[in-house]
Amino acid sequence: MRCSREKGERIRCFSVLMLLGLLALSVVAVAQQQGTVKTPDALSQDDGVAANPGRPTVSTPATLTPVGYFQFETGTLSAWHSPGLSSQSSINEVMKFSVAPRLELLVGYSPFAHSRVGNESSNGKGGVALGLQGVLHQGEGARPTIAVSYFRSVYGGDTPDLDIGSSRNSVLILASADVKGFHYDTNFLFNEVIDAATHRAQFGQTLSISHGIGGKFGLSGEIWHFTQPFLRSNAVGNLWAVNYNARKNLVFDGGFNRGLTNTSTRWEVFAGFTYLLPHKVRLH
Repeated sequence: MRCSREKGERIRCFSVLMLLGLLALSVVAVAQQQGTVKTPDALSQDDGVAANPGRPTVSTPATLTPVGYFQFETGTLSAWHSPGLSSQSSINEVMKFSVAPRLELLVGYSPFAHSRVGNESSNGKGGVALGLQGVLHQGEGARPTIAVSYFRSVYGGDTPDLDIGSSRNSVLILASADVKGFHYDTNFLFNEVIDAATHRAQFGQTLSISHGIGGKFGLSGEIWHFTQPFLRSNAVGNLWAVNYNARKNLVFDGGFNRGLTNTSTRWEVFAGFTYLLPHKVRLH
């Protein structure tokens, strides 16, 4: 791959190369594990790890993925009637890797989006964001786990944004806990959003509540809110999703989101899966 000297192109190339590097590392880890004879204890340890999905809700869990395992969150999103945008269909990917019990690295990327504005349509790519998440307090049961995360956009993409836009820098405060058979994730978000040369602060709050149904199924409901500083308005949505736990490390999901204000995306439909690679990367 050859990169031009333009700043945007350099950033895009760097992001793609970093993604390819992480994927190559995961493939090497699999190859190493397949070439190693495992003891019964090692087999039970690897086969028993569980995925910790962050999708499809807007809320992100405060808890981290298992240390040393790559987790991939892959999905599609179709949206209709967003401010300045008739419809958009996109593919999105989030890769997570915990390097320690209290520290996780994240990469978010949207490799393709098809957008329609009126009678005109276009294809393009979404942005790339790098992030890290650290646990401040490890909870258990009803005692919440508290974490903080930071994301930095390294490539803004060339597709129109939906109702909440895209941020240059984001800081999140996260909390997760289990109460009387229900699990909740709540986030408080502080974003820097940019329009031309104007920088504004954006604030968001989310609350997702989920409950297991019949062993392998689960139901999630969420309410979320983001300020829209350039529109001088607010985006609010109500999200519902169903998940199917095919295995401990493989979870399928699908659902919809309904916008509740005039400047919210009217409808969003999504589907995808979370896959925890069942082979540990040895960090030492």
